[in-house]
Order: sequence, then structure tokens, then C-alpha cells
Amino acid sequence: MKKSNASGGAAQPLRAEERVAAELRAQIAGLAPGAMVPSVRALTASLAVSPVTVQRALTRLAQEGLVDPRPGVGTFVAQPRAVAGARDDAWQLAVLGAWTDSPEGRAFEMADPSVIDLGMGYLDASLQPVALMARAARRIAGDARLWGRVPVEGLSDLRAWFARDLGGDTAPAEVLVVPGGQAAIATALRALCPFGAAVITESPTYFGALAVMRTLGLRVWPVPVDDEGLRPDLLDSALRASGARVLYLQPQHSNPSGATMSAARRRAVLDLCARAGAFVIEDDYARDLGFAPSVASPMFREADGRVIYLRTLTKTTVPGLRVAAVIARGPVFARLRAMRAAEDMFLSGLLQGLALEVVTASAWESHKRAVRAALRARVEAVLQGVAEHMPGARVTRVPTGGFALWVALPSGVENEALTREARSLGVRVNEGSAWFPAGREGEFVRVAVASAPLDDVRRGIALLGRAMERLTRRAKRR
Repeated sequence: MKKSNASGGAAQPLRAEERVAAELRAQIAGLAPGAMVPSVRALTASLAVSPVTVQRALTRLAQEGLVDPRPGVGTFVAQPRAVAGARDDAWQLAVLGAWTDSPEGRAFEMADPSVIDLGMGYLDASLQPVALMARAARRIAGDARLWGRVPVEGLSDLRAWFARDLGGDTAPAEVLVVPGGQAAIATALRALCPFGAAVITESPTYFGALAVMRTLGLRVWPVPVDDEGLRPDLLDSALRASGARVLYLQPQHSNPSGATMSAARRRAVLDLCARAGAFVIEDDYARDLGFAPSVASPMFREADGRVIYLRTLTKTTVPGLRVAAVIARGPVFARLRAMRAAEDMFLSGLLQGLALEVVTASAWESHKRAVRAALRARVEAVLQGVAEHMPGARVTRVPTGGFALWVALPSGVENEALTREARSLGVRVNEGSAWFPAGREGEFVRVAVASAPLDDVRRGIALLGRAMERLTRRAKRR
């Protein structure tokens, strides 16, 4: 039986192309810049390989910047590249002006592969429907219409699916397909908020939405949440004080707090916004991720034209399926459509076709059930782990869906210090500072369970507890 390198056997021989490329690198190292490299014919004879192999090796060296091919003339040793540090870009700072490195910017960073990632909201490989998507991709690859230009609003069949999924009297003509949930948030905010306008959010709230708001120059007004979600009494005060005409919120499984708004609370929020003449941006990012059998009716179906509804497919599939919908009624839809047309003309028909194949496949519902069950088990593992390994810390509320847990830290443990210490031990969580629009209300970290298998979640919480213990011991020694 042939042994692999992984099992400690002998190294596998290099492929011909790699062997030739290695030989050419050695030859080029002894030549001056601008010197001619032997011809393909000469190299074919001297290295005893085919002309195709030589040409592939030369192409690889050209991509590495080692040779300079000149069609019809020959191939030459490339001139050395300029030293990257020699350029002076300091002039840009004088032109760009001041910039605040806000904490939510760090939340966009990807974790090192060697680290247990409890900071990302995408499904890990074990939960991603790769086989389902691969079958779907094979089915759509030959559909010529998907390779060409498609309508700005999106494929009609996909728009119809989004309308059916939302239910009620939602019409396909009210659906705009966009490239992912982040683009949906940005499109809605740009359409509704002129530069410098006020916008109201939950506090804490999704860091990606805060990043968009600050990029657009909006004034963000926070309204705290309790176990039933956004507090209407404080919303009323914020609407009066700010003059805001837009409220952004996540009524179900709010990220990061985990709060879900009660029916009475939703009605109160809609009534307040109606009196103030304000729009509501309803980000239903976790529509497929509720643990209970029934799904609450979206606010969109309770408010005629006041609610702009956002729905993404990425959180339930794979990070690369950047497909979401913005659903709106009335004149605002035309504005949303115009903004998407100016931004990128239309979303790739191939992505839309792939999304449609996936969500209409017979395996779609069973996939969602498996994801919900896995997330629920991981949430329970975090609850157990915090109780066992993090004395004094507490999960503020047990979520009924989604993937986020909001962990309040004990007195004396600062969230940025804990996230740094945890990363040094091999686990990543999000610092709570990134999720507050203004003036954080305590020390928190967000733990996300989507992107790590169950055993890694358990190990990660144990490491987080060890990091907290280290910080506590250091504080006592001071």
C-alpha cells in the first residue's frame, strides 16, 4: 500500500511542471536582470520534458515576477521589484482627514485557522449544505439566462419564493434581491437616511449595522433592550429627542443580546413609529434559526408600508452564497431599486439561480432542522460552560434561536483585555464594546456558536474561563 506524507512515508516526487519551475528558478538566480532565458525548444531538449510542461513552468515564474515574457521576442529575467517600504504614502493622511478606529471594525476580522472561532456568525463546515449546493450548481450551470444580464430586482422565480416565505399578502413585485445581508442593511439605510441624519437602534445591536451607519455619517441613538426586546418607553423619548425617522432593529433573536420582542412590544413599537412618521428596518437575519417549532409573524406583515424587511440566506447556507432580499412597499421601493442599480446594476444570475435551487430542493427543510438542532446543542454547551468555568459571569438571557450569547463579565474583568487574553490561549470571542452604539452599559463579550463544532465550543468556553481566571489573578496581585 502506498504511504502518504501525512502518515510518515517517503516524500512524493515533484510533478514535472514543479520540477522544471524549480530548475528554472535555480538557473535564473545566476543571471542578471534583463538576460534572456533559453527558448522553450532549448529547455525542452535540455530538461527532457514536453513543450507544454516548459510553458506552464514559465507561466508560473511570470506570475511570481521572476521572468518577463515578451511575445515574439523571448523571455527575459525580470527586473527586481521596488522595495515596498520605499514609497511615501503619508500624503494620504492629510487628504483623508481624521478617522476613528471604532471597535466594530475589529469584529470583521477573520480568526486564525488555528484558533477556536467563537466570534463568527457563519456555519462551520460540518453544518454547511455543500453537497446540496454542489448538486444545485451542476443543475444550473447550463442555464444560459443565468450567465447574462438579469433584472435589477432579481430573478422573478426567486423574488416569488421570498414573497411566499414572508407570507401574508407579500407580492413578488415588492422584493429586491441583493448581495447579502450586509448589502441589504446598507441599501436600506442609504435609501432612508440622508448624510448626518439620526437613526435609532437597539443597544446593544449588530456591529455590521453600526459600521454602515458610521460610514454613512449618521447620528446613532441607542435604545436599551430588556427581556422582551426594545423598550417602547425609551424609544418614545429617543424619537422625540433625536427627530429620527428611521429605526433599525432585529425583533427575533437579536444579535448579540438574544432578545425576542413580544407581540405586544412589537405593536407598541409600530404605533410609536407611526406617530413619529418613522420607518422601521426589520432585520430578520435569523428567520431560519429559531429553536421553537413556530415562527413569529414579521413586523412587515403588521404595518402597511412602514417596515422595510431584510431577509438573508447566507446564515443558513455558506458564507459565499451572498443572497438576500429587501422587501418594501410604496414609493420607497423605487428608491431602493435605483440605489441597487447604481451600486452594481444587478446581482449575478448564477448566484440567484443557485440560491433558488437550494431553497426549493426537497432537502432544504431537513437541512434547516439539522442546523437548528446543532445550534441549540451548542447554546446549551455554552450555558453549561459559563456556569462551570466562568464564576461570576452570566449569560444575560437564554436565546430562543440564532447563534449569539451575550455574556456579562464579573466586576474587574474588562472585555477588551479578556478577548486579548483568550486569543493568546487559542479562542476568539467578540469584545462587547463593538456592539454598543454609544456608552456601553457594562463589560460583556459575545459568544457565537455557529462557526465551531460542539466539542470546540466546549473547549473554547473552558479556555475563555482560563483567560478570565488569569486576568483575575493579575488584578489581585496589583
